[in-house]
Amino acid sequence: MATETTGAEESAAGLPQLDFSTFPNQIFWLVVTLVAIYLILTKVALPRIGSVLAERAGTITNDIAAAEELKLKAQEAEAAYDKALADARAEAQRIIGEARAEIQAELDDAMAKADAEIAAKTAESEASIAEIRDGALEAVREVSQDTAGEIVTAMGGKADAGAIRAAIASRMKG
Repeated sequence: MATETTGAEESAAGLPQLDFSTFPNQIFWLVVTLVAIYLILTKVALPRIGSVLAERAGTITNDIAAAEELKLKAQEAEAAYDKALADARAEAQRIIGEARAEIQAELDDAMAKADAEIAAKTAESEASIAEIRDGALEAVREVSQDTAGEIVTAMGGKADAGAIRAAIASRMKG
């Protein structure tokens, strides 16, 4: 029976949390623990968590405001860059126009000088050609007169120099 009493004592002891005689004691300590946890959380942990969250929210708000400000500055810088680029392009076009006009003026001057030189050389050449033509016509006249005189003499006639000159002059005129 000794073994039976030990088994009964063990079975009667069972789980202490399910023993109804200890319920008021367990409920008291449960309430004390919950109140202690509540007080620790509300007085220490939650204010710290709240301040960290508020600080993060403030940091995020400040960062968003700074980002907006930087975005505006970037847009202003882009607008200034675009304006400077447009001004530079306009200035380049103006410089190109001036250079083109200057080159065209120089080209016109050079063309005028070249045209004047060509006209002078053409006039010289025409005068020279006229002189050569006149000389050639004179040489043709002389050769024609000599040849006509020789032909008339060779045929047995007497060559009259005035008549030969008149005949050759009328033939050369057309």
